[in-house]
This record gives sequence, C-alpha cells and structure tokens, in this order.
Amino acid sequence: MIHDITPDLEAHLKKGMMSGYIGFDPTASSLHVGNLATIMLLKHFQLAGHKPIAVVGGATGMIGDPSFKAAERKFLSEEELSYNQSYIMKQLARFLDFSSGANSAELLNNIDWFQSMSFLKFLREVGKHVSVNYMMAKESVKRRLEDGISFTEFSYQLMQGYDFYYLYTSRGVRLQMGGADQWGNLTTGIELIRRKASEEAFALTTPLITKADGSKFGKSEQGNIWLDPTMTSPYEFYQFWLNCTDEDAIRLIKVFTLLDREVIEALIQAHAREPHQRILQKEIAKELTIRVHSEADYMQAAKTSELLFGRATPADLWSLGEKDFKIIFKSIPEIEISQADLNTMEHVIDLVASTGAGIMFNSKAEVRRAIQEGSLYVNKEKVTDPYQKPDFRLLQDKYLLVQRGKKHHYLIKVI
Repeated sequence: MIHDITPDLEAHLKKGMMSGYIGFDPTASSLHVGNLATIMLLKHFQLAGHKPIAVVGGATGMIGDPSFKAAERKFLSEEELSYNQSYIMKQLARFLDFSSGANSAELLNNIDWFQSMSFLKFLREVGKHVSVNYMMAKESVKRRLEDGISFTEFSYQLMQGYDFYYLYTSRGVRLQMGGADQWGNLTTGIELIRRKASEEAFALTTPLITKADGSKFGKSEQGNIWLDPTMTSPYEFYQFWLNCTDEDAIRLIKVFTLLDREVIEALIQAHAREPHQRILQKEIAKELTIRVHSEADYMQAAKTSELLFGRATPADLWSLGEKDFKIIFKSIPEIEISQADLNTMEHVIDLVASTGAGIMFNSKAEVRRAIQEGSLYVNKEKVTDPYQKPDFRLLQDKYLLVQRGKKHHYLIKVI
C-alpha cells in the first residue's frame, strides 16, 4: 500500500504512537470506492497502534485541488459544500475507531481554522515562507501551466500545506498521508513546518488504484461507484466487486480487506485452483458490502445475485413474496407498458424489441439472434420461438423479467 515515503519515517513509526492525517475534499455528497484506498490507509495506520485523523476540506473544497486535473474545477456553492461535508463526515465515521483510547480517531474540518483567517494574515503566515519557484516545480502545477492555471488553484498547495502546519502545532501531527497524486501537496506542508517551526515532518502516499488494463478504477458503465446507498445501491456495490477480473482481485483483496496475510495467501491459492468459483471476488464483495453498508445488505445482495445470475429456477422466482421481490429487483432497469398495448402485441419479438430498446436490444434482428443463440429468457423460461404469443403469466400480477445471457436483466411493468 506504500507508493512514496519520506526518509526516516519508518524509524519514527517504530518509536511509538504517531498522529497522521488524510484530507478529503467534499466535492460530492458521498465518497466513492476510489477514496477507499486512502481510508484503508488510515484504518491500517490505526490498527498498527497510531492515531488517525480524517480532515474534511470544508475550506480547501471551496478552492479545488488542481493535482493532475486537465482543467479548472467547477466551483460549488457554500450550501452545496456544507451539505457534502455533513454526509462525508458521517461516512468516514463508519471506518475508524473513535473509542480506542490514546489512538482514537478524530474527525476534523479545515473550515474551522480557515474561516477566521484574513487574506493578509494568510499571505504573511504562509505565502511568505514558500517561494513561487518551489510551487511551480510541482508536477501537478507544471502540467497545467501550458493551458493556464488560476491563482486560486495555484494557491491550493499553500492551503493544504497550512493544514499540515496547523495540525502539527495544535495536535502534534507529524505525518500526512494521501494518494500518489498528492505528493506535491504533502511535501509543501513538510516545507512549511521546516521553515516556520524548524521541525521535521513526514509524508506517505499509497498507489492510485487502477485496473490491470491501466484504466481508472472505481467506475462502472453508470459512473462512479459511491459509498452512499442512495447513489449506488448495495446490490450494485456488491456486483462491482464481484465482477472484478482475477488479476485485479489479487491486488484488491490486499488493499481493501482487513484479512491477515496468511488468510489472503490461502484464498489466492484456492482461487488459482478453482478460478471459476470466483473465491477472491466473493470474499472482497462480502467484506466491503458489510463494512460500507451492513450484513443485512450483503445477505440481500448475495441473494439477489444468486437469483439473477446463479442456478435459480422459475420456481424460485415465483416463490418470492412481494416485499422480497421489490427489494431484490429495485436496482434492475424497469420499463412500463399498458395492458392494452401488451394485448395488441402478437409476438414475443415485438414485446422485447419495443421494451428493451436502449437497455438490451437495438432491433428486432438483435432479439431474434438472441433467441437463436438460446440466450433470451422471460421469467427464467427460455424463449425458443420469436413468434410465440407474449401471453406470459405476470410476476406479482404486474411484472415480466427479461434476461439476456447471465448478466443482463430488465423488468417490464404492466400497468
């Protein structure tokens, strides 16, 4: 989990408990799985006996971090930022232990020390001690100089540097951690502490998680995988981890779970013997769905997954009560048609082509091909004739479940 580390940090960590922090800017109302790597860094830091501090960037979020961004960030209103801060603080509180004695976690917001600081004081207290040459040498800034960078974003590293200095002087924090793209901002804080307090401070970064093919981790076809269940359902969250490639899963289980090294190595060996069982993916999906959501959410997601993608039979589908049915299929795309329209359709190919447009099928020819391939099911029953009548019995007296292959589903709701 270590990408870069300043000299002598390891020796200081071995001397006894050290306080370290990571900042999280409230650019959205929820954190996403891309943030989980740094959250896990804080968690492992605490398990090793040190004191973790999570800082929500109520102030820095108003500016926007330019690190490795191709263009200027869009400003959020103070109301949006305040709303985002409150939700992110609640999410962070789920991962750390706030009642473990001396190394109990703390949750802070940098708006608390920036809101009373005047612009002139900031220039004297911070700007005076960091040269423009030093700031322009940062890789995150150099990449933006050709296309232009505002003074606002250029000054971001000074604000983050002051965060570190403030936490050092007020709480004795000597370590700042973050993703690999934060190295420039972290070292600005070290420089400020060296110049203003003549003391040594440290930095540690974790690798940015990417997929084996080099693409960005943490996104699905629908966008970011959020930790908020209203933005990404527990079922979708569970499925994201379940669908990781074998190569990715070997790396991800080491970063995102709290399993012992021996347990992880045994799971990797078991997975290698039976890769079709997806042992690693199931373990990651289980642990993270429980930790981010709940055990009940995990059980429901696993049940849904088994019903949709496992060896469930039509009888299993018909045995569901209305409540379970709604829970299981709440994240499946749903299309409404009227009973009158359904009655006018002579063939199943017409029904599926019209309702599945843009979701699963683009033409009647595509529906016909799926039937010929034996990959189209309605209510878990294989469709073999494109011209059979669409007189299917309705699930819960109002639904039809259309399935193509193992992974693609949608509901038709008859009204």
